[in-house]
Amino acid sequence: MNSLYHLGEYILLMKKVFSIPERWNIFFKQVIDEINKLVINSIWIVVIISLFIGAVISMQVTLNIVSPLLPKYAVGFTTRETLLLEFSSSIMCLILAGKVGSNIASEIGSMRVTEQIDALDIIGVNSASYLILPKITSLVLFIPVLVSFSMIAGLIGGYLLASFSDMLSLSTYIYGIQYDFKIGYIWYSMKKSLVFAFIITSVSSYYGYSVKGGALDVGKASTNSVVMSSILILLADVVLTQLMLN
Repeated sequence: MNSLYHLGEYILLMKKVFSIPERWNIFFKQVIDEINKLVINSIWIVVIISLFIGAVISMQVTLNIVSPLLPKYAVGFTTRETLLLEFSSSIMCLILAGKVGSNIASEIGSMRVTEQIDALDIIGVNSASYLILPKITSLVLFIPVLVSFSMIAGLIGGYLLASFSDMLSLSTYIYGIQYDFKIGYIWYSMKKSLVFAFIITSVSSYYGYSVKGGALDVGKASTNSVVMSSILILLADVVLTQLMLN
């Protein structure tokens, strides 16, 4: 029953969120601010994590492929497929759920407990749309940028491993990442990431907007938002993979 209650409250909140902004100039200014906070400030962590993960995937595949039946270029091929199909969209969005999601929940939750949201409601502003819609818009529109950075950085990580170690040949790695390349896998990852970005921003906003109590409850809401976003991302990943790759 508790889950149904939260689902109903979430749907009602989203109904309030997706209303036409009263002043478009303010809305676009907020979107730009949120792009800076949620997207630009996340690029560094996306690049660093993807760089090391790309190198580690290449290293693990190199160390564990001992069968003479498998070609050497399988290292580059496996690294590319892992990054494109799962890591750069699904796993990276799980990481962003922790960074971006907790930030959104704590920011909106703090506004709730300090009665700033109540003040907006009193003066006749649709606080849900005013606070949440720019966040959803900015991350959904620009999550493909983060996914692209992740893919490129991951492949560069494997490239650097091949360049500065004798574990695998650079030419073989490059051939592997070019072998049987399917551009549809990139669009598949991009489409999945749009859904994941909506889950991160909307769920985190719901938990922050629904905070009741004080500062301790803001922390709980932030934690709950990360947990629930992660669960929903994994569930959506299974469903989308079944629908889009079959």
